[in-house]
Amino acid sequence: MRELELYIHISFCVKKCEYCDFLSAPANPAVRQSYIDRLVEEICSLAPDYRQYQVTSIFIGGGTPSILDLLQIARLMGAVSGAFHICSDAEVTMECNPGTLTGDKARALYRLGINRLSLGLQSVKEKELLLLGRIHSYEDFLKSYDAARKAGFSNINVDLMSALPCQTVKSWEDTLRQVAMLRPEHISAYSLIIEEGTPFYLRFHEDEMTRDRGEQPLFLPSEEDERRMYELTEEFLSARGYRRYEISNYAKPGFECRHNIGYWTGKEYLGLGLGASSLIDNIRFQNTNEMNVYMRRPFARLEEEVLDRKEQIEEFMILGLRMTDGVRRQEFSERFGVEPEAVYGSVFQELEEEGLLEVTNGRIVLTKRGVDVSNVVFMDLLL
Repeated sequence: MRELELYIHISFCVKKCEYCDFLSAPANPAVRQSYIDRLVEEICSLAPDYRQYQVTSIFIGGGTPSILDLLQIARLMGAVSGAFHICSDAEVTMECNPGTLTGDKARALYRLGINRLSLGLQSVKEKELLLLGRIHSYEDFLKSYDAARKAGFSNINVDLMSALPCQTVKSWEDTLRQVAMLRPEHISAYSLIIEEGTPFYLRFHEDEMTRDRGEQPLFLPSEEDERRMYELTEEFLSARGYRRYEISNYAKPGFECRHNIGYWTGKEYLGLGLGASSLIDNIRFQNTNEMNVYMRRPFARLEEEVLDRKEQIEEFMILGLRMTDGVRRQEFSERFGVEPEAVYGSVFQELEEEGLLEVTNGRIVLTKRGVDVSNVVFMDLLL
């Protein structure tokens, strides 16, 4: 059977964070219940088209999926397990915000077959959490983390965010230290991106432009401090047994996120729920991101795009090189019927000469310097 990943989008949150541009918003209980009803309809409607697939991972993201009540989560999990062929060892992740994960809910999630949690902490500093607009304190996070452990979860990710307004290298190091002391199996460490259309954009975009010009910003960390935070992350986590397996992701051995690795290696995935994206048979498509349309009209593929061979090669290389193990030359050859050098020969040579890329032991990988300027390398890999 062919392998498939499922992504299920829960578009609700308690309160929209100041930096967030994800497809999410607060909603009352009646709206959330209607959405779950519709999501179950979508699952049952689409599943017959995927009988030839076995699902190897499920990721329930948002928004804040843990805002759902236990009956809603149980109904969702029951619909998925009844409609799709789920592998017995499938990785099943749910994103949770501290403050929405109690002991009772954690135990219920574990019984329902969810075997991995992703907790959105971002920072251990109360001032930084308040500035971000998070609904929780660090103490709330510790309670949720403890509840997850006591419920039996042995695979937990913690999301962290650096380069925050008024954040210092010292406060970022404090966040890394306190989280590492808890020994989660996985840590995702991202730099803040100030997205247009968010409150952060209105407040800090000019400051970001100042930093980009090489001048001293008022609120954001300087370019030098942001670089130091970035470098410190790998230094600090590596010394504590976390392997950097992707640009922004670190894991204890054997706990790399299988779902995300599937994205980066070109595995097929089906997105369910509002605005969810899919990639099937080299066709990319997505659901509507308008709630009224999703709730009332027949399910349909929107913005359907057939990836041609050039686009498939570009995506395979660029996503694959996000991982520190890089791209296997043999896999490239098997997938595209040509050696990678036949496509990228002169590009590889130039990147190798610049110390940004290595072709070694049957793999194509970014060097440490290449990872640091990965966006520049990826531009060179566009055909």
